[in-house]
Amino acid sequence: MSASLKRIIKSGWLGFRRNSGLSLATVFIMVMAISLVTSLFLLQKTSNYLVSSLSEKVDMAVYFGEEPTTDEIDIIQKELKGLPEIKSLQYISKEEALAKFIARHQGEQVIMESLQEVGGNPLLASLNIKAFEATQYANISSFLDSASFKNLISKVDYSEKKPAIDKMFSLTSTISNTGIVLSIILAVVAILIAFNTVRIAIYNSRDEIETMRLVGASNWFIRGPFLVQGMIGGLLAVLITFFAFGIALWFLSPKIDLVIPGLHLSSYFFGSFFMVIVLQLAAGLGLGACASWLAIRKYLKV
Repeated sequence: MSASLKRIIKSGWLGFRRNSGLSLATVFIMVMAISLVTSLFLLQKTSNYLVSSLSEKVDMAVYFGEEPTTDEIDIIQKELKGLPEIKSLQYISKEEALAKFIARHQGEQVIMESLQEVGGNPLLASLNIKAFEATQYANISSFLDSASFKNLISKVDYSEKKPAIDKMFSLTSTISNTGIVLSIILAVVAILIAFNTVRIAIYNSRDEIETMRLVGASNWFIRGPFLVQGMIGGLLAVLITFFAFGIALWFLSPKIDLVIPGLHLSSYFFGSFFMVIVLQLAAGLGLGACASWLAIRKYLKV
Protein backbone atom coordinates (compact mmCIF):
# COMPACT_ATOMS: atom_id res chain seq x y z
CA MET A 1 0.00 0.00 0.00
CA SER A 2 1.43 3.39 -1.04
CA ALA A 3 2.07 6.16 1.46
CA SER A 4 -0.48 8.37 -0.33
CA LEU A 5 -3.25 5.76 -0.01
CA LYS A 6 -2.43 5.25 3.67
CA ARG A 7 -2.78 9.00 4.30
CA ILE A 8 -6.11 9.07 2.48
CA ILE A 9 -7.50 6.17 4.56
CA LYS A 10 -6.17 7.69 7.80
CA SER A 11 -7.64 11.08 6.94
CA GLY A 12 -10.98 9.45 6.08
CA TRP A 13 -11.03 7.62 9.41
CA LEU A 14 -10.25 10.83 11.32
CA GLY A 15 -13.05 12.61 9.46
CA PHE A 16 -15.43 9.78 10.30
CA ARG A 17 -14.56 10.08 14.00
CA ARG A 18 -14.73 13.89 13.93
CA ASN A 19 -18.37 13.77 12.80
CA SER A 20 -19.22 10.86 15.08
CA GLY A 21 -22.85 11.84 15.68
CA LEU A 22 -23.83 11.92 12.03
CA SER A 23 -21.55 9.00 11.25
CA LEU A 24 -23.34 6.81 13.79
CA ALA A 25 -26.72 7.88 12.42
CA THR A 26 -25.51 6.91 8.95
CA VAL A 27 -24.29 3.52 10.19
CA PHE A 28 -27.61 2.91 11.99
CA ILE A 29 -29.71 3.59 8.89
CA MET A 30 -27.33 1.52 6.75
CA VAL A 31 -27.65 -1.36 9.23
CA MET A 32 -31.42 -1.21 8.80
CA ALA A 33 -31.13 -1.11 4.99
CA ILE A 34 -28.63 -4.02 4.89
CA SER A 35 -30.78 -5.94 7.39
CA LEU A 36 -33.73 -5.67 5.03
CA VAL A 37 -31.62 -6.86 2.11
CA THR A 38 -30.38 -9.81 4.21
CA SER A 39 -33.94 -10.53 5.38
CA LEU A 40 -35.10 -10.63 1.76
CA PHE A 41 -32.33 -13.14 1.03
CA LEU A 42 -33.48 -15.37 3.91
CA LEU A 43 -37.15 -14.76 3.08
CA GLN A 44 -36.54 -16.00 -0.45
CA LYS A 45 -35.13 -19.24 0.97
CA THR A 46 -38.05 -19.53 3.42
CA SER A 47 -40.75 -18.82 0.84
CA ASN A 48 -39.18 -21.25 -1.65
CA TYR A 49 -39.06 -23.92 1.06
CA LEU A 50 -42.68 -23.28 2.10
CA VAL A 51 -43.92 -23.28 -1.49
CA SER A 52 -41.99 -26.50 -2.17
CA SER A 53 -43.32 -28.14 1.01
CA LEU A 54 -46.90 -27.06 0.35
CA SER A 55 -46.65 -28.09 -3.29
CA GLU A 56 -45.68 -31.58 -2.12
CA LYS A 57 -48.82 -31.73 0.03
CA VAL A 58 -51.15 -30.23 -2.56
CA ASP A 59 -52.76 -32.66 -4.99
CA MET A 60 -55.85 -32.96 -7.13
CA ALA A 61 -58.41 -35.72 -6.64
CA VAL A 62 -60.56 -36.90 -9.54
CA TYR A 63 -63.60 -38.86 -8.29
CA PHE A 64 -65.44 -41.37 -10.48
CA GLY A 65 -69.20 -41.93 -10.35
CA GLU A 66 -68.84 -45.67 -10.94
CA GLU A 67 -65.62 -47.57 -10.32
CA PRO A 68 -63.79 -47.77 -13.66
CA THR A 69 -62.78 -51.09 -15.13
CA THR A 70 -59.10 -52.05 -15.33
CA ASP A 71 -59.04 -51.18 -19.04
CA GLU A 72 -60.62 -47.79 -18.40
CA ILE A 73 -58.10 -47.04 -15.65
CA ASP A 74 -55.24 -47.89 -18.02
CA ILE A 75 -56.65 -45.61 -20.72
CA ILE A 76 -57.18 -42.73 -18.24
CA GLN A 77 -53.68 -43.02 -16.80
CA LYS A 78 -52.12 -43.28 -20.27
CA GLU A 79 -53.82 -40.04 -21.38
CA LEU A 80 -52.89 -38.17 -18.20
CA LYS A 81 -49.27 -39.33 -18.28
CA GLY A 82 -48.96 -37.58 -21.62
CA LEU A 83 -49.36 -34.22 -19.85
CA PRO A 84 -45.97 -32.59 -19.04
CA GLU A 85 -47.42 -30.99 -15.89
CA ILE A 86 -48.17 -34.28 -14.14
CA LYS A 87 -45.56 -35.64 -11.76
CA SER A 88 -47.36 -38.75 -10.47
CA LEU A 89 -50.69 -40.58 -10.52
CA GLN A 90 -52.22 -42.86 -7.91
CA TYR A 91 -55.47 -44.73 -8.41
CA ILE A 92 -57.45 -45.45 -5.23
CA SER A 93 -60.28 -47.98 -5.48
CA LYS A 94 -63.47 -47.80 -3.41
CA GLU A 95 -62.14 -50.53 -1.09
CA GLU A 96 -58.81 -48.71 -0.57
CA ALA A 97 -60.64 -45.44 0.08
CA LEU A 98 -62.85 -47.11 2.70
CA ALA A 99 -59.87 -48.78 4.41
CA LYS A 100 -58.00 -45.45 4.61
CA PHE A 101 -61.11 -43.69 5.92
CA ILE A 102 -61.60 -46.26 8.68
CA ALA A 103 -57.91 -46.15 9.65
CA ARG A 104 -57.97 -42.35 9.79
CA HIS A 105 -61.11 -42.15 11.93
CA GLN A 106 -60.54 -45.21 14.09
CA GLY A 107 -61.68 -44.39 17.61
CA GLU A 108 -64.10 -41.65 16.52
CA GLN A 109 -67.30 -43.36 17.58
CA VAL A 110 -69.79 -40.95 16.01
CA ILE A 111 -68.19 -41.20 12.57
CA MET A 112 -67.89 -44.98 12.72
CA GLU A 113 -71.54 -45.35 13.80
CA SER A 114 -72.63 -43.06 10.95
CA LEU A 115 -70.68 -45.22 8.50
CA GLN A 116 -72.41 -48.34 9.79
CA GLU A 117 -75.84 -46.70 9.47
CA VAL A 118 -75.14 -45.73 5.86
CA GLY A 119 -74.26 -49.32 5.09
CA GLY A 120 -72.11 -50.58 2.28
CA ASN A 121 -69.31 -48.42 0.88
CA PRO A 122 -70.40 -44.80 0.25
CA LEU A 123 -66.94 -43.66 -0.91
CA LEU A 124 -65.97 -43.12 -4.53
CA ALA A 125 -62.99 -44.45 -6.42
CA SER A 126 -60.52 -41.66 -7.20
CA LEU A 127 -57.32 -40.76 -8.98
CA ASN A 128 -54.85 -38.60 -7.04
CA ILE A 129 -52.81 -36.33 -9.30
CA LYS A 130 -49.61 -34.56 -8.29
CA ALA A 131 -48.19 -31.79 -10.46
CA PHE A 132 -44.61 -30.55 -10.55
CA GLU A 133 -45.80 -27.08 -9.48
CA ALA A 134 -48.98 -25.91 -7.77
CA THR A 135 -49.67 -23.43 -10.57
CA GLN A 136 -50.00 -26.31 -13.06
CA TYR A 137 -53.23 -27.71 -11.57
CA ALA A 138 -55.29 -25.17 -13.51
CA ASN A 139 -54.02 -26.60 -16.83
CA ILE A 140 -54.71 -30.16 -15.67
CA SER A 141 -58.23 -29.16 -14.60
CA SER A 142 -58.86 -27.62 -18.03
CA PHE A 143 -57.70 -30.84 -19.70
CA LEU A 144 -60.09 -32.91 -17.56
CA ASP A 145 -63.02 -30.72 -18.62
CA SER A 146 -62.62 -31.91 -22.21
CA ALA A 147 -61.04 -35.34 -21.69
CA SER A 148 -62.37 -38.40 -23.53
CA PHE A 149 -63.26 -40.02 -20.18
CA LYS A 150 -65.14 -36.97 -18.89
CA ASN A 151 -68.38 -38.98 -18.62
CA LEU A 152 -66.76 -41.22 -15.97
CA ILE A 153 -65.83 -38.28 -13.72
CA SER A 154 -68.18 -37.41 -10.87
CA LYS A 155 -66.16 -34.57 -9.35
CA VAL A 156 -62.77 -32.81 -9.45
CA ASP A 157 -61.78 -31.10 -6.20
CA TYR A 158 -59.53 -28.46 -7.82
CA SER A 159 -62.13 -25.71 -7.40
CA GLU A 160 -62.17 -26.37 -3.63
CA LYS A 161 -58.37 -26.16 -3.31
CA LYS A 162 -57.83 -23.28 -5.78
CA PRO A 163 -58.48 -20.47 -3.22
CA ALA A 164 -55.89 -21.94 -0.83
CA ILE A 165 -53.32 -22.32 -3.64
CA ASP A 166 -53.92 -18.76 -4.89
CA LYS A 167 -53.74 -17.36 -1.35
CA MET A 168 -50.42 -19.12 -0.72
CA PHE A 169 -48.76 -17.60 -3.81
CA SER A 170 -50.37 -14.20 -3.19
CA LEU A 171 -49.04 -14.11 0.37
CA THR A 172 -45.45 -14.97 -0.57
CA SER A 173 -45.54 -12.44 -3.43
CA THR A 174 -46.90 -9.69 -1.14
CA ILE A 175 -44.24 -10.31 1.52
CA SER A 176 -41.47 -10.26 -1.08
CA ASN A 177 -42.72 -7.07 -2.77
CA THR A 178 -43.18 -5.30 0.58
CA GLY A 179 -39.62 -6.18 1.56
CA ILE A 180 -38.27 -4.82 -1.73
CA VAL A 181 -40.16 -1.51 -1.34
CA LEU A 182 -38.95 -1.08 2.26
CA SER A 183 -35.36 -1.85 1.19
CA ILE A 184 -35.53 0.84 -1.50
CA ILE A 185 -36.95 3.40 0.95
CA LEU A 186 -34.28 2.68 3.55
CA ALA A 187 -31.56 2.72 0.89
CA VAL A 188 -32.67 6.23 -0.16
CA VAL A 189 -32.75 7.38 3.49
CA ALA A 190 -29.28 5.90 4.08
CA ILE A 191 -27.90 7.69 1.01
CA LEU A 192 -29.43 11.02 2.12
CA ILE A 193 -27.98 10.75 5.63
CA ALA A 194 -24.56 9.65 4.37
CA PHE A 195 -24.73 12.44 1.80
CA ASN A 196 -25.31 15.04 4.54
CA THR A 197 -22.56 13.53 6.69
CA VAL A 198 -20.01 14.00 3.90
CA ARG A 199 -21.39 17.46 3.08
CA ILE A 200 -20.88 18.60 6.68
CA ALA A 201 -17.42 16.97 6.73
CA ILE A 202 -16.52 18.93 3.59
CA TYR A 203 -17.76 22.17 5.19
CA ASN A 204 -15.86 21.52 8.45
CA SER A 205 -12.68 20.74 6.50
CA ARG A 206 -12.86 23.77 4.19
CA ASP A 207 -9.70 25.34 5.66
CA GLU A 208 -7.73 22.09 5.28
CA ILE A 209 -9.02 21.69 1.71
CA GLU A 210 -7.91 25.24 0.86
CA THR A 211 -4.44 24.56 2.31
CA MET A 212 -4.14 21.31 0.31
CA ARG A 213 -5.10 23.22 -2.84
CA LEU A 214 -2.39 25.82 -2.17
CA VAL A 215 0.34 23.19 -1.72
CA GLY A 216 -0.69 21.48 -4.96
CA ALA A 217 -2.43 18.33 -3.64
CA SER A 218 -4.07 16.23 -6.35
CA ASN A 219 -7.85 16.08 -6.74
CA TRP A 220 -7.80 12.41 -5.69
CA PHE A 221 -5.86 13.21 -2.52
CA ILE A 222 -8.45 15.86 -1.57
CA ARG A 223 -11.53 13.84 -2.50
CA GLY A 224 -10.31 10.42 -1.35
CA PRO A 225 -10.80 10.85 2.44
CA PHE A 226 -14.46 11.82 2.01
CA LEU A 227 -15.08 8.77 -0.17
CA VAL A 228 -13.33 6.64 2.46
CA GLN A 229 -15.64 8.07 5.16
CA GLY A 230 -18.72 6.77 3.36
CA MET A 231 -17.15 3.38 2.79
CA ILE A 232 -16.11 3.09 6.45
CA GLY A 233 -19.73 3.68 7.46
CA GLY A 234 -20.88 1.01 5.02
CA LEU A 235 -18.24 -1.49 6.21
CA LEU A 236 -19.14 -1.00 9.88
CA ALA A 237 -22.81 -1.44 9.02
CA VAL A 238 -22.00 -4.72 7.24
CA LEU A 239 -20.03 -6.08 10.22
CA ILE A 240 -22.76 -5.12 12.69
CA THR A 241 -25.51 -6.61 10.50
CA PHE A 242 -23.70 -9.88 9.84
CA PHE A 243 -22.91 -10.55 13.50
CA ALA A 244 -26.41 -9.47 14.59
CA PHE A 245 -28.03 -11.89 12.12
CA GLY A 246 -25.56 -14.65 12.96
CA ILE A 247 -26.22 -14.42 16.71
CA ALA A 248 -29.99 -14.04 16.26
CA LEU A 249 -30.27 -17.04 13.93
CA TRP A 250 -28.02 -19.16 16.15
CA PHE A 251 -30.49 -18.77 19.03
CA LEU A 252 -33.77 -18.52 17.09
CA SER A 253 -33.23 -21.23 14.48
CA PRO A 254 -34.25 -24.13 16.80
CA LYS A 255 -37.51 -22.31 17.57
CA ILE A 256 -38.09 -21.55 13.88
CA ASP A 257 -37.54 -25.25 13.09
CA LEU A 258 -40.35 -26.12 15.50
CA VAL A 259 -42.73 -23.97 13.45
CA ILE A 260 -41.27 -24.87 10.03
CA PRO A 261 -39.60 -28.29 10.38
CA GLY A 262 -36.69 -28.91 8.05
CA LEU A 263 -36.01 -25.25 7.20
CA HIS A 264 -32.67 -25.02 9.11
CA LEU A 265 -32.33 -21.27 8.50
CA SER A 266 -29.11 -20.85 10.52
CA SER A 267 -27.40 -23.66 8.55
CA TYR A 268 -28.44 -21.97 5.31
CA PHE A 269 -27.18 -18.57 6.52
CA PHE A 270 -23.74 -19.82 7.62
CA GLY A 271 -23.54 -22.24 4.69
CA SER A 272 -24.06 -19.27 2.33
CA PHE A 273 -21.39 -17.23 4.16
CA PHE A 274 -19.65 -15.86 1.07
CA MET A 275 -22.89 -15.09 -0.73
CA VAL A 276 -24.27 -13.25 2.33
CA ILE A 277 -21.04 -11.27 2.81
CA VAL A 278 -20.88 -10.29 -0.86
CA LEU A 279 -24.55 -9.24 -0.79
CA GLN A 280 -24.08 -7.17 2.37
CA LEU A 281 -20.82 -5.61 1.18
CA ALA A 282 -22.44 -4.68 -2.12
CA ALA A 283 -25.30 -3.01 -0.23
CA GLY A 284 -23.19 -1.36 2.51
CA LEU A 285 -20.15 -0.19 0.54
CA GLY A 286 -22.35 0.62 -2.42
CA LEU A 287 -24.60 2.91 -0.38
CA GLY A 288 -21.66 4.58 1.39
CA ALA A 289 -19.61 5.12 -1.76
CA CYS A 290 -22.62 6.33 -3.77
CA ALA A 291 -23.63 8.90 -1.13
CA SER A 292 -20.04 10.15 -0.75
CA TRP A 293 -19.54 10.41 -4.51
CA LEU A 294 -22.76 12.45 -4.92
CA ALA A 295 -21.79 14.81 -2.08
CA ILE A 296 -18.23 15.25 -3.40
CA ARG A 297 -19.48 16.09 -6.90
CA LYS A 298 -21.94 18.65 -5.56
CA TYR A 299 -20.01 20.37 -2.79
CA LEU A 300 -16.30 19.74 -3.38
CA LYS A 301 -15.08 21.74 -6.36
CA VAL A 302 -11.37 21.03 -6.94
